[in-house]
Amino acid sequence: MEPISLVHASLGERELAAVAEVFASGWPAGQGPQGKALEARLAEKYGVADAVAVSNCGAALHLAMLAFGVKPGDEVIVADYGFPAPAQAALYVGATPVFADVRPDTYTVDPQAVADLVTPRTVGIVAVDTVGMPADYTELQAIADRHGLFLIEDAACAVGATYQGRQAGSLAEVGCLSFHGRKGASSGEGGALLARDPAIGKDARLRSSFGIGSIFDMGNVVGLPIPTFTEIGYNFKLSDIAAAILQVQLGRIDELLARRGAVARQYAELLADEELLTVPQVPADRTHAWQTYMVTLDASVDRAAVASDLRGQGIGCGHGTFAAHIQPVFQAQQKCPVSADLAARQLAIPMHAELKPNQVERVVDALRSAVRTHSSVTRVLGGAA
Repeated sequence: MEPISLVHASLGERELAAVAEVFASGWPAGQGPQGKALEARLAEKYGVADAVAVSNCGAALHLAMLAFGVKPGDEVIVADYGFPAPAQAALYVGATPVFADVRPDTYTVDPQAVADLVTPRTVGIVAVDTVGMPADYTELQAIADRHGLFLIEDAACAVGATYQGRQAGSLAEVGCLSFHGRKGASSGEGGALLARDPAIGKDARLRSSFGIGSIFDMGNVVGLPIPTFTEIGYNFKLSDIAAAILQVQLGRIDELLARRGAVARQYAELLADEELLTVPQVPADRTHAWQTYMVTLDASVDRAAVASDLRGQGIGCGHGTFAAHIQPVFQAQQKCPVSADLAARQLAIPMHAELKPNQVERVVDALRSAVRTHSSVTRVLGGAA
């Protein structure tokens, strides 16, 4: 049977036409006309003072740490469950990531866990919109305000999601977006930093281009401006090719998210009665971007065996996401039991805007059969019968 991929980017003729225009312009590199247009569009969409287009969300997180002046000896509280880019960003600047456990229902960082971890060395918090679900920003902002901490929203997975009527990415003083191939809006790779404070945007934009600013702009000045390197910068620019693709993708975001949402609703309906797994639940005050659809398997189910069965039938699947505190690179001394449990039991099944209803049905049939085959509970009951 035809394979069903775990992820699939919705890129087509309109995106190709936008790339062709960039080729014709003669400027495919970063911080050119398309990049500037994208930044203006993002700032307007999210209602922020500035938007800086960068190479990926990891770069945006790194730039945010630098803009907030995080230094060695500082502690940054980060959500434990999710891709561990926020913890790595803290390490890039010599700070210590401190891992906060998550809620078992939304998989997002638990505000009480964050509050319990604040020490005199804490300078900030990074919340993660886990696989597209926004975190509890009202409570998190209150904690940040009470202790004088910065709050960063890692909205890498959540383009198009909302919290209390506001766009994910605009829920903290700095938001970091990803446009990776599995996101709701994609250019293959890419990211953006969204800032309420224009000074943070200015700092991030300068550092993202080796600390000297836009070469494109300098080339359009009459005379011969010679840049001066006054501080360490990085090459985190987003190409104008990617920026052109993203402008098309942002115009399609409502359509693409609606299709992902329809897939999520079909999964929830078809799997509602399956006792060996649970499906995601979305609180009434927010919407999900459905970057990933993760089911939580019963403890009796052998996840590796289920994955092997699905992949053997050409159905893509993955482990879910990461409990960062157990990753060797961080050498963390903490325990985050909810995150660790979710990391051991969750399974990602196909989720993208190109899935058809009959493909979803095939995934569900295969998943239902696999979990029943590879559950110790059903094996025991079958033997007793």
